[in-house]
Amino acid sequence: MTFRDHQELDVTIVAVAPVGSKVEVDGHEGVYGFIDQVKHPSWWDADVAQPRAGDKLHVCVLDPTREPYPRFSALQDDIDIARRLRGKA
Repeated sequence: MTFRDHQELDVTIVAVAPVGSKVEVDGHEGVYGFIDQVKHPSWWDADVAQPRAGDKLHVCVLDPTREPYPRFSALQDDIDIARRLRGKA
């Protein structure tokens, strides 16, 4: 699977570390991305649960070229910006 800037995806968290979460793209077994801790809503809102393996999220692609995994964001503001940039808002 090739990712595009500002693309939206549904993902499932498969691993959590202090710096962020590794996610698998729903419907694409073995295709992974990474959400930095500051790009998960819990970083900004104490009322949002911390990320856990098995959590389902809707994300946008921030950087499809990052290695070893493309960088995603689960922040609604970033998703809204991605939609505007794609002309979908």
